[in-house]
Amino acid sequence: MSANQNQANSKLVSESIRAVLETGSTAALATLLDLPETNVSKLRIGAKLIVKHSTEKVGGLGDDELDRVVAAQANSFLKTRDDAKALRVGEFGPELQSFQNALILFERIEGEPHLVIAGAGHVGASLARLAALLGYRVTLIDDRGEFVTRELFQSNIEQGIDLVVAENWSDAVRAAIANGRGVSVAIVTRGHKQDEDCLRAAIVARPDYIGMIGSKRRTNIVLDKLREEGADDGRLKKVHAPIGLDIGAVSPEEVALAILAEIVAERRGGSSKPLSQWRRG
Repeated sequence: MSANQNQANSKLVSESIRAVLETGSTAALATLLDLPETNVSKLRIGAKLIVKHSTEKVGGLGDDELDRVVAAQANSFLKTRDDAKALRVGEFGPELQSFQNALILFERIEGEPHLVIAGAGHVGASLARLAALLGYRVTLIDDRGEFVTRELFQSNIEQGIDLVVAENWSDAVRAAIANGRGVSVAIVTRGHKQDEDCLRAAIVARPDYIGMIGSKRRTNIVLDKLREEGADDGRLKKVHAPIGLDIGAVSPEEVALAILAEIVAERRGGSSKPLSQWRRG
């Protein structure tokens, strides 16, 4: 591969990474870390290949057949919970005899997760603070301006929370969700009407996760109302309502923990079961 080709590929890979981060999508970055001396003339250490869930490829490692096999492994990697993993080609592409000992680093590329919280009461505020601490981009929405003032969120971590005064719940939620990729929505408002407006907007915007606080009775009232209006039943069935895992939460902070635990489990593909369960057979 010529120097000009290397430069062009590097530029394409950089632009692709930037696009992935800006759109909130996910991709795998494969980098050639090591290879036998016999292959040095054909491949270049540091060569990179971007693979998206759609199997779209950007860049290259210097060999079409190697790119094909690495791309297939990259898609398998994206289905795991790993953020990074280094593998020899022989571990996933035994048919490529010439590259058996080549070492490939697979890295997950994705934008920071975004949590949109509708309702800035005790639970919403606690959830915003906890999510910010975990590295989430947080948008906290309420129609009561005094609940989303910067004075209430002054710590260094809380400074990054985006505070929104909603003149209209539906418009505010829809705008915050944007294209929905990498976005989780927690609806923790103070009443049925606000819940309905927020859920109606979230269902249409199609984020990765939607959860709504309330008792079984309260959440069923809202879900049934939207179902009667003609909302897509398949999407309504995916709403986590009541929101959160059952950890016996009582305080607002504990409820926030239960909610965020479910959101993390959903995002990472966790089972939500105790890690010690194996001990009990």
